[in-house]
This record gives sequence, structure tokens and C-alpha cells, in this order.
Amino acid sequence: MLLKAPLLLGLIVLVPHVCSSNFVDIDRRTNYFTLCVEFAVFHFNQVYPDEYAYKLLWVRRSQRKEFTLIYLMELELGQTICTKQDEDLENCPLQDGPEEKKVDCTFIVDARPWFSQFSLLNSTCVQK
Repeated sequence: MLLKAPLLLGLIVLVPHVCSSNFVDIDRRTNYFTLCVEFAVFHFNQVYPDEYAYKLLWVRRSQRKEFTLIYLMELELGQTICTKQDEDLENCPLQDGPEEKKVDCTFIVDARPWFSQFSLLNSTCVQK
């Protein structure tokens, strides 16, 4: 009985810490984070009702939920002159002048990179 008390006390102290839902800042060049950014931009291009593709301009915020591989990112995307079917979007120039469009998005992505699985948990985008 006495052995159970320290174990229970340890669980009471440990569980809130492990189950924390805090997001912490991370380096935006972290491998898994960059994969999640690519996934989020790819998903955005699939569902956004525009014939032209968008590409990453800026990472405004890069965070990871403690003790998980759930990433929160705030991205600025710019509309390119390429359609979504074009293959080399990274080298595609941006729209210029009055046709220029930019979008600010917040994505939350759950990564399972060892299975090559990524899930979009939440996304919100606002045109600038």
C-alpha cells in the first residue's frame, strides 16, 4: 500500500506536464517542420479556388506542441503566374502589379513522418 502512494503522487505530478497543450517556438529549418510547411502549402493549393498556384513567401511563426509532432505555423503565401498543374512551382514567378495576391494562413499539422503521413488539423486563411 505504501508503494502505491509515491506512484500515484508521481502520476499526479507527471500527467499534467506530459498532457500540456503548450506550443513552443522552434527553428523554422527543423526537418519535420519544413515537411509540414510543404504539406500545408500543397494542401492549400489543392483546395483554394484559384486557377493559379501559391507559394511560400514567409514563415511568420513556427511552433511545435510540447511532447508531440503537431506543428503550428503562420505562413504568407503569394500567387504565382503558374497554374496548379505546373510542376516547378518553386521557380515560378509571382504575380505582379494589380494582379498580385497574397494570403496569410495559420495551419496546424500533425506529422507522422516515419509513415510519410501528415494531417491538417486546422487551417485559416485571409487574403491580404
